[in-house]
Amino acid sequence: MGIISSCACTEIFAVLVTCVIGVITFFKWKFKYWERKNVPYITPHFPFGTMQNLFHPKVSFGVTIRNQYMESKQKGLKHVGLFTLTKPTYMPIDLECVKSVLSSDFKHFVDRGVYHNEKDDPLSANLASLEGSRWKNLRTKLTPTFTSGKMKMMFPLLLECGKQMIDALAEICDQSVPIDIKDWLGRFGTDVIGTCAFGIDCNSFKEPNSDFRTYGKRALYHTKWENAKIFLGFSNAKLAKKLGIRTTPVEVTNFFFKVIEDTVNRRRDDVVTRNDFLQILLDLTNSTDEKNISEKQHLTIAELTAQAFLFFLAGFESSSTAMTFCLYELAVNQDIQQRVREEIVSVLEEHDGVLTYETIKQMIYLKQVVDETLRKYPPVPHLIRRCVLDYKIPGTNIVIEKGTAAVVSAYGLHYDPEYHPDPEKFNPERFSASNKGKTKPFTYIPFGEGPRMCIGFRFGFMQVGVGLALLLKNFRFTLSDKTNVPLRMNPQSFVLSVVDDIWLNLHKI
Repeated sequence: MGIISSCACTEIFAVLVTCVIGVITFFKWKFKYWERKNVPYITPHFPFGTMQNLFHPKVSFGVTIRNQYMESKQKGLKHVGLFTLTKPTYMPIDLECVKSVLSSDFKHFVDRGVYHNEKDDPLSANLASLEGSRWKNLRTKLTPTFTSGKMKMMFPLLLECGKQMIDALAEICDQSVPIDIKDWLGRFGTDVIGTCAFGIDCNSFKEPNSDFRTYGKRALYHTKWENAKIFLGFSNAKLAKKLGIRTTPVEVTNFFFKVIEDTVNRRRDDVVTRNDFLQILLDLTNSTDEKNISEKQHLTIAELTAQAFLFFLAGFESSSTAMTFCLYELAVNQDIQQRVREEIVSVLEEHDGVLTYETIKQMIYLKQVVDETLRKYPPVPHLIRRCVLDYKIPGTNIVIEKGTAAVVSAYGLHYDPEYHPDPEKFNPERFSASNKGKTKPFTYIPFGEGPRMCIGFRFGFMQVGVGLALLLKNFRFTLSDKTNVPLRMNPQSFVLSVVDDIWLNLHKI
């Protein structure tokens, strides 16, 4: 009996050893991918490749990619191979290679490679993630939504949200206590997107724990397990779809679908219209006048909801984060803050104190300050593309195979001293009229570049401009001792954001 047991144990051990050897051999072979193509590469490590530990990252994915860009640039490389688990990822370093991926050879890199699962996770099937002809058709449908004319229509709604923020802050200012600026600007972002994208008056300053804000925050801040699922979707979309992986929590999906359904029904029943993003999408959904809209341009309710949700994610997180970083820098650089305030007051005096879409565009130095903020803190620190056709890199014999991911480090380019001298310094003069022409194309890409650049960047600038103009006209900001300096970026966040709160002191003007 003992002999039989011993034999069984030996066989099990032999099987385990064989499996281990097989796994090691598989990874070693996979990790030689770029070497076989004669492409320089960052040395991968089992099992995450060149990425951080998926479950306990020390720094964010964006910071990791930026560091790898810097390391490769210092070696004089034009491009470098990376690995997401065992999945090969191509990162261009040379500007011509960056331009090829994002613009000039766009037909080879049409898709973002962002995981979406329309069946199990309908909100994921939005403009940011759709591919091929579906993306192109939807982009065509939505492009008229973000014209200057449409922005002007939504401006009064946005301005009202700004006034509610100023009124609430005026009460806090009297208490002489520091404020968590991330939280306050998050409320402003919630109100703006709530009213402009969903037709809901949230007034988060009076109801900071409203359902809309609660579910909105839940949509943006993922658990470690949810980040792991997002990572799986990126590294192996086919397997993720077979497993029914969803990246949007069920409760968030149910909430946003209900919000859209209730709002649409109310507008149809009461014949209510508003000059907001949702109304523009509804007009695309409902129109039957073929002179104004073709059948191909119609939106389904599911498409409408997914796009409104994307608008929320992009407009809430990116804009409020940009404003947070901007006010932090202005609190540190009081001379710059005073200069931009003087411009705001001067422009408003020329227009009887009335803030309009046109007056925001006349605040040139404010725009420079925002541009410099987006350089130092790009909301999306890296751009993902997926090769859809085999691509031969010009001037080489190297072929990027169909299905290979490509990543461009906006964060790395923005901090490259060759393109932006003294990159750690906050210097809005980089974007002055006399200096802006010196910035090389594709070295400043906070909204992406090429046909897949952010469709809503005009709205983003309008939201940030209104918020900052109102805040700086009414208050002076200084840095509170409660703020941990230097800032630490959140390793769990795909969007560039800080770990701790940013506390500022508020002073009435």
